[in-house]
Amino acid sequence: MRKLRVMALMHQDLVPPDNPEGVDLASVDWKTEFDVLTTLADLGHDVTALGVRDDLRVIDQVVNDWKPHIAFNLLEEFNGNPEFDQNVVSYLELLGVPYTGCNPKGLVLTRDKGWSKKIMAYHGIRCPDFAVFPMGRAIKWAGEFPFPVIVKSISEEASLGISQASIVHDEEKLKERVEFVHQNVGTSAIAERYIEGRELYVGVLGNRRLQVLPVWELDLKNLPPDALPIATARVKWSVKYQKKYDIQSGEVEGLSPKLVRAIQRTAKRVYHILGLNGYARMDFRLDSRNHLYFLEANPNAQLAYGEDLAESAERAGMSYEALIQRILNIGLSWKPDAQR
Repeated sequence: MRKLRVMALMHQDLVPPDNPEGVDLASVDWKTEFDVLTTLADLGHDVTALGVRDDLRVIDQVVNDWKPHIAFNLLEEFNGNPEFDQNVVSYLELLGVPYTGCNPKGLVLTRDKGWSKKIMAYHGIRCPDFAVFPMGRAIKWAGEFPFPVIVKSISEEASLGISQASIVHDEEKLKERVEFVHQNVGTSAIAERYIEGRELYVGVLGNRRLQVLPVWELDLKNLPPDALPIATARVKWSVKYQKKYDIQSGEVEGLSPKLVRAIQRTAKRVYHILGLNGYARMDFRLDSRNHLYFLEANPNAQLAYGEDLAESAERAGMSYEALIQRILNIGLSWKPDAQR
């Protein structure tokens, strides 16, 4: 295996300490960064962790002085704005530096949940009915589809702003929740018809030739009786809450092989239609009639050891080390000019 000089890009506040002894590595904010850095080093690569906040010149300096073979992109924002992540990737392309993860166009198209659903609907992929409520405009509900609906940020990831209160059953509560997203999350809001069913995730790796990972399910059947089975921020990130209600994820069970293959084919279609590359996770809902609904695509999905993408890759026979190396290889083979 070729030894690479890898410039690992991450938020300045998430650069792991040189000596993490005495720290609970399962709960630190920089777990993903630590897992990726240590794995790259274990694979024999020469790695430098570069913290980036609001100045691209730090990237210039490392590129000019060290001449990395590739940038391992773990940035999810620039200058505090998550919508600027695609600009950093564009800058790497201008510098001629290969990088891991998704290209700028794919990041733009998936950032807006309304755009991505419109694109999917055009291509005949089933999505929940939805309405968009932009910032700074009057909140008007035309009643295009029935309640209940779930109200989310149109652009934020990781279930930011999602709680049980996100499910609303009338127009008054809808307006209250949209205002909450506008004021507390700071983005436009999207209201989707709530699909009662199973929460499924599908990991995809590759550029043009794709590898689809096993279909994964977030098991929410042990939530309290008054809680609807949705992936709230607490479900995703509170270890205490997960333990209390036995919230787990694993390979989907009880579906026919034919249906599983159909879900994986849909994930591949979504990936291609949105122009994604590198690696991503597709989120779906499956209702009681086995109708599959596209929710959103997550390029550059959570990559920490033990998270859904890594776990599903392991179920497919790919160790965490092999996954990180595969992502590097995919990044090295991506040619922006030749792929568009």
